[in-house]
Amino acid sequence: MFEIIPSIWLIDGKCVRLKRGDFATQEVISSNPLEIAQTFEGIGIKRLHLVDLDGARRGEPKNYHILEAIAGYTDLLVDFTGGVSTDGDVIKCFEFGAKTVTIASAAANHPERFAQFLLSYGREKINLAADTNPEDHKIKIKGWLKKTEIDLFDHIEFFYDRGLKYLKCSDVTRDGVMQGPNFELYKEILDKFPSIHVAASGGVRGIDDFKKLRDMGMTAAVFGRAYYEGKISLAELEKFLQDT
Repeated sequence: MFEIIPSIWLIDGKCVRLKRGDFATQEVISSNPLEIAQTFEGIGIKRLHLVDLDGARRGEPKNYHILEAIAGYTDLLVDFTGGVSTDGDVIKCFEFGAKTVTIASAAANHPERFAQFLLSYGREKINLAADTNPEDHKIKIKGWLKKTEIDLFDHIEFFYDRGLKYLKCSDVTRDGVMQGPNFELYKEILDKFPSIHVAASGGVRGIDDFKKLRDMGMTAAVFGRAYYEGKISLAELEKFLQDT
C-alpha cells in the first residue's frame, strides 16, 4: 500500500510554507489549518503530517491546540512532529489526538531514549525523521537549523537494529522548491534497509512523482508546496487515490 500524505507546517498556529526549511522564506498560507485538513479529508486523504515548527525550534511542542482541533473535527490519522523529546511530550501528543509521532532531534541527541520510545509505545506509533543534505549525508535537526556529525545511514541502522519500522526522510535541499524527490537517495535507503517503510519528503512536483516513488517501493510520500501553489489539484489527488 502506498499513501500520499499532505503536510501542514505550523508557526504561531498558522499554516505556512518554507523553502529548504529556511524560516526567512516563511509565507502564511492560511490562518485556519483545520479548514485545510478538512479539505484533504473531503477527497479521501486518510493521514496528515502536522509539523509544529515552533516546537522544532524551541525543543518542545507548542501547537497542541491545532493537533487537538484537527483530531477532534476530522477522522484523519494525524502524524505529529516538532520538538517532541520527552516521555511527557509523547504522552501529550497522543492525549491531544495524534495517532503517530515522528521524532528527529531527540533521536539524534538521545538515541537510547528514542530506542526506548520504540519499545514503550510500539513501532507502529513512533516514527523516525532522518533529514539530510545529500552532499555530506549528515543529519540536520531543530527544524533543519542545526547540522550534526551523524551519518544518515549509521543513524538509520542504529534504530533499524532496534526495531524501527517507519522512516520519513527529507533531502533538505529539495524541500519546498519542487525540483523532484531525491530518487537516488531513497533507492540507496531501500537497498540497505529492505524491510523498512520509507516515506519520501521534499521535492514532489506532481502525480508522476508519486507514481515513481510508489513503483520503486516507497511506502508513502509527503507533499505540501506543490498543492499549495496549485501544481497539483484536489481533483488530481482524488483521482490518484481512487486509482491506487
